[in-house]
Amino acid sequence: MLQLINLSKNFAGKPLFSNISWHLKKGERVALVGENGAGKSTLMKIIAGLTEPSSGEIQCARGAKAAYLPQDGIVTTGQSLFHEARAALSELLAMEEELHKIGLDLECLPHDSPEHDQILTRYGELQEQFRHGGGYTMEAEIGTVLKGLGFAQADWHRDCGEFSGGWQMRIALACLLLQKPDVLLLDEPTNHLDIEARNWLEEYLCAYPGSVVLVSHDRFFMDSVCSRIAEVWNHTLADYHCRYSTYLNQREERVTALRSAKRIQDEEIEKTEDFIRRFRYQANKASQVQSRVKQLDKVERIVLPPERKRIRFQFPDAPKSGKNVIELKGLTRSFGDHTVLDKINLTVEKGERVALVGHNGAGKSTLMAVLAGGEHQEGERIVGHNVCMDYFAQDQANALDQSRSAYDELYVEAPYDMVPKLRDILGAFLFSGDDINKQVSVLSGGERNRLALAKMLLRPSNLLLMDEPTNHLDLNSKEVLLDALKSFDGTVVFVSHDRYFVNALATRVVEVDGGGVESYFGDYEYYLGKKDSGIQEPGYRAQVAAGKNLNETSAIPTPMTITQSTLSPAPLPPQNKDVRLKDREDEKRRKREDQSRQKRISETEARIAGVERELAQLEIEMNAPGFFDAPERGLQGGERHAALNARLEELYGEWDELSA
Repeated sequence: MLQLINLSKNFAGKPLFSNISWHLKKGERVALVGENGAGKSTLMKIIAGLTEPSSGEIQCARGAKAAYLPQDGIVTTGQSLFHEARAALSELLAMEEELHKIGLDLECLPHDSPEHDQILTRYGELQEQFRHGGGYTMEAEIGTVLKGLGFAQADWHRDCGEFSGGWQMRIALACLLLQKPDVLLLDEPTNHLDIEARNWLEEYLCAYPGSVVLVSHDRFFMDSVCSRIAEVWNHTLADYHCRYSTYLNQREERVTALRSAKRIQDEEIEKTEDFIRRFRYQANKASQVQSRVKQLDKVERIVLPPERKRIRFQFPDAPKSGKNVIELKGLTRSFGDHTVLDKINLTVEKGERVALVGHNGAGKSTLMAVLAGGEHQEGERIVGHNVCMDYFAQDQANALDQSRSAYDELYVEAPYDMVPKLRDILGAFLFSGDDINKQVSVLSGGERNRLALAKMLLRPSNLLLMDEPTNHLDLNSKEVLLDALKSFDGTVVFVSHDRYFVNALATRVVEVDGGGVESYFGDYEYYLGKKDSGIQEPGYRAQVAAGKNLNETSAIPTPMTITQSTLSPAPLPPQNKDVRLKDREDEKRRKREDQSRQKRISETEARIAGVERELAQLEIEMNAPGFFDAPERGLQGGERHAALNARLEELYGEWDELSA
């Protein structure tokens, strides 16, 4: 389908790619990965014909077409959404117009005209092409794609210019999918999609008849869609015929092997250079020296690129809080006549990691703002004992002062005792050297998000409210943020459209929909399983009983299906009251056991780290000159070393049991 032959691209004399040779087969779905700035987007633009390579060529199958979706910057205006999407099917529309014209000609031509048979033949051929290309179902296809990407039918007649930037990119994606090019090039297609739209796009691309090359920071999406990984690294393109999760392991093995080969080569070169230096001026060794010089010139040096930079940070220790961290009772939030949250009840307990999910516009960010202390019309918001909260809004990066430097942005809000640590914090978030003096206005989206996250380390808190903290973060940064939140000993409520991030972090999923909320005590996969089976979470529907507090009555409220305009009862689950109560208690018990297990794992890991430190210190002492001069000291050191190793093995056994 597509082949790159000795492709190179230079910028300002520096190589981005060097002599890349690579091919793409029909129907393959490839994820293009690499660090920010490695050249992923540039390579896609070269394949799409939007950028010229410095050297080399691209060969495509006869008649094959490639189409490219950039990360952003596409704005459409002037016609309705439906007509904009329909215009993407230009070839089918041209066929339709020609069929109409030929039909009119046939009506006017006599049957015995010499041109009649020729025109009729052309009409039949064109009609078959039109049918094969989906001409008779194109309006249904347009509707399917627009609905899948989150557009309501009421949006179809709106002018495209009325849509915001994120929705503009959805329009561009819809047009590209409808064109069905042979090679689909997608640069961060999930950036502006909610989870439902991502799920739909994932299924669509898995069934796509052509080839797909995509760049994404959503590893769940890549794992589901792509069966081949192409990594832009060290000015080359390395292929891994596997899923993204497997690629991470294979890449580590490859880099380790490359480092080993580099070390061996350096040792050989050093020996050769040493021989040349020693015998360069000895006549009887001249021929051997010249031979070594020639060998050295022929060596193709292994070049290791710089190590990937990673954020390394940990949230400050959380102050102790009460059991109930925050509680909403019968709370309503409206915007004019539109009610977003309708008499909801929600309790967040200490230590929970709660993920808010739901389609775009369901009210996740509104609920997050209310939890953070935002305005509401009815009901109560009760903050628990000794709760110190920190709120990361969806547009938190835009709230930074554009005129300040990165350092000053932290300095103006830092407590006195944190000022000496500001450079360390900025360094942990990859702001090093002169980077700390860059103005916020010139920082990239990822850099601004990292700076906004860094500000959350200035003061200890025990409740983190985070609305889309992973926006503009690459895969490595997401992993480090995930690890930091997992080790945080406070409470976290967050919104994210990254399903891997949600599944790895959440201990409870709260679905926001139709003005109400519903809790699922488990991770994201548990939530999906419950949704797919159609089983409601027993005894916990936050908007039930017309907003009554569940703590005010011992009776289990009847589950309700709530819309914005009405409250209508849904059928009870097929269990009686006692069974539902037992299910609820079992769910709470499972949650308590899981929290206890996580605590024991953390304690075991801390003990392992302590023993390892003690063992390392002992080995330093034992390696010191003269340690074994005193036999008794040597004997005690050996016995202590054996005991520490035995203790370490025992702790690792405990850790394995707890982890299993």
